Amino acid sequence: MDEEPDQTATPPETPEPETPAPDAGPGSDPVPGDDPGAAGGAAPSPDPIAAASVAPASAQASGSPVDMEPAGENQFWLHRSGLARVRRPVDSVQNLDFRSPTSFSPAVLRRMRQRHEEFVRALSARLSLYLRMEFTLQLGKVTTVPYRNVTSELPDPTHITLFRIEPLPGISLVNVPPRLAMTIVDRLLGGPAQALTTDHTPSEIELALLNQAVQVVISEWASFWTGAQELKAVILGYENNGRFLRTCPHDTVMLVLSLDARLGDCEEPVQIAFPHYTLEPLVPALGQSNEGAQSGRPAVKTDKLAWNQRFADVPVSVTAEWEGLELTAREIGDLKIGDIVPLDATCVEEVKVRLANMSRFKGRLGAAGDQLAVELTAPWKP
Repeated sequence: MDEEPDQTATPPETPEPETPAPDAGPGSDPVPGDDPGAAGGAAPSPDPIAAASVAPASAQASGSPVDMEPAGENQFWLHRSGLARVRRPVDSVQNLDFRSPTSFSPAVLRRMRQRHEEFVRALSARLSLYLRMEFTLQLGKVTTVPYRNVTSELPDPTHITLFRIEPLPGISLVNVPPRLAMTIVDRLLGGPAQALTTDHTPSEIELALLNQAVQVVISEWASFWTGAQELKAVILGYENNGRFLRTCPHDTVMLVLSLDARLGDCEEPVQIAFPHYTLEPLVPALGQSNEGAQSGRPAVKTDKLAWNQRFADVPVSVTAEWEGLELTAREIGDLKIGDIVPLDATCVEEVKVRLANMSRFKGRLGAAGDQLAVELTAPWKP
């Protein structure tokens, strides 16, 4: 006999009412399992930190979504403290390379520029005499850049001279564009210094002539620091492509002088680059003031000249004379023994004393015992 099923029904479970999660406020992490679309609440930001950095304080407090409008063409949003943001142009961003910081302070760079302005003026005059033609030089930028940037920005082909300033460490560079190089060679060979094409490889003779001109440049630079240290410029070689240069580590800071050179109708830029460790021994000389700062050259300490005893017995003629007495040719022809020539009374105070036919002193005529004498009153000034 079959058993009858239990007719007693289990009462349905009454669902417990949901307890709403408390509002954690802006910047708190969302609770796992929350429905972003639940009524009465805003969708939490997928990145709460980013939302806090870009949203205004009023928007975060009210829980309204962040308004991320575009900044505009060639602009970007700059987020500042206090949850504020402003638009800035893209070109206002500057690249900073912290791997290659400058080795010179702004004050040292300023004094370096002043010193090299004097050097460029002296070099322009020196090259004008050397080439027997006006050679104009003007100093452009004085910058510090890494070695890898210096070599990568050189044109190809070009003429790069490698030189050393003894006894300073390091190898420096002089870059002369081929067009200016061939114009200098043309002038050294007696040409009119017209700009020439550079579609041929320089011969050994042309390279030798160009190296002589570069030697003038670097020797003038070395002589400009004579007061600080005795320097000698030595050419080590030359290259026509900067990619093959390996004279120092690629991150070495270089001081680069950019010159605008003009010879005849040829106008080209010239660069001179020095490693920072080459110039560091010369930096103390930049601090010298007074005479060195005014002339552009460091003050040179000279020892007092010592008397050479070999000249002690050399006879030197000494004469005293007056100036200002003028006679006509007839009066001079009529002069005879016994005539009296009148002199101005001021001539007694204006006696010129000459040593070996060279005017040296101004004196006053007088007497010393039974002899006439001249008292030296001041150095002679023509």
